[in-house]
Amino acid sequence: MAAQICAVAIFVAMFGLIISEKIPRHIVTLCAGALTLIVVFGICMRSMDAVVNTLNFHNFATLDFWYQASEGEGESSGINWATIIFIGGMMVMVEGMARVGFFRWLCMLLAKMVKYKVIPIFIVFMVLSAVLSMFIDSITVILFLAAVTIELAKLLKFNPIPMILSEVFCANLGGSATMCGDPPNIIIGTALGYSFSDFLTNTGAIAGICLIIIVFYFYFVYKKELRTEGTVDPSTLPDPKSAITDKPGFIVSCIIFGCAVVLLVTHANTHLTVATIGVFIAIITLITAPKHIPEMLKKVDYKTLLFFIGLFVVVGGLEQTKVLELIAHFIEKISGGNAIFIVAIVIWISAIASAFVDNIPFAATMIPVISGLSNIVPLDTLAWSLSMGTDIGGSATPIGASANVVGISVAQKEGYNISWGKYCAKLAPATVIVLTVATAMILLIHPLHV
Repeated sequence: MAAQICAVAIFVAMFGLIISEKIPRHIVTLCAGALTLIVVFGICMRSMDAVVNTLNFHNFATLDFWYQASEGEGESSGINWATIIFIGGMMVMVEGMARVGFFRWLCMLLAKMVKYKVIPIFIVFMVLSAVLSMFIDSITVILFLAAVTIELAKLLKFNPIPMILSEVFCANLGGSATMCGDPPNIIIGTALGYSFSDFLTNTGAIAGICLIIIVFYFYFVYKKELRTEGTVDPSTLPDPKSAITDKPGFIVSCIIFGCAVVLLVTHANTHLTVATIGVFIAIITLITAPKHIPEMLKKVDYKTLLFFIGLFVVVGGLEQTKVLELIAHFIEKISGGNAIFIVAIVIWISAIASAFVDNIPFAATMIPVISGLSNIVPLDTLAWSLSMGTDIGGSATPIGASANVVGISVAQKEGYNISWGKYCAKLAPATVIVLTVATAMILLIHPLHV
């Protein structure tokens, strides 16, 4: 009992400090993780097994960590090293692509293809945001897309705020489509043993249909605000090729990105784990640009990786003390064992929580919970519900997802202020629309017995 109380207290304090943003979140989770190891496992439980199982260092020495020859679930307890290694590898690849100007080139090229007309750019950039976010971290996508949007807005004389907000929403939506699109999906996939194609055929199908709906939604709510103030001669606009800073490096980066996509799409057939793919992509990126290795390694977001490590330890404390089992039993009890009600609880509670708190710790916390409910509802159905809820719910508020914060920050830096009211007025309804469609589609694709 004492161990459970301490584990919950540490978790709640960690969440509160993360929300307050007064202390860097990686320091918060690392300190909370250390307290879990010392107080919960050491003083209360006096269990070295709990420490070993949570730290999970032994997984590095197992074949299944690098090459999963047998079917089954991946690691579901403690530090999910596969997630951390994969995200780290993709970060290195993205830095390599950013260095050669890939993202700015792509944005400028598409704008030129639609002859720099505002409404076509608006639609194309929404789709581009969703597609890129299927494979690349949404923070990176919005960072470059918002910057190019503001650059075009100044040249073409239109208000960039509607376009940036639409891009932010579509980035979160696109991230829900694949296993590597959003950190919660990486956590769900590696913990429960799902492949890239599993996500693509489930959350990907939902995201694809929702994207069509959302493009129409944003077009109708923002079309009046996207009117230009005058005409601009396209010949005076910058050539997309000017964005490329290193042509040979640009070609190599495109090839590496293509390899990453192929490896992710086929990893269920090749049995290469995401950890192996992450390591391979990082090594190839570095050895093809030896002069820029220090620069790329310096720009990797190590704070996020440390944040994950501390987070997984704290969630491991809740799991080892059986707190998450109790939560699963509670959900089962209040739902009366009704499968449809359980799915609705998972997707909508995940969405509401993710609108105000970081969806990464919430997803990591909920995985053992949905595993405990799999005796009532198939685990697949619960996994897709958790994925859509955590990925899309964050779109409802300015603080719900990292992409939101980045998009607003880029706009404010250039003098375009986006208030909570301005943000929520259009994106909160869009979130409800997508969640409603997602709930209906999950129940349609995975019919349940009441």
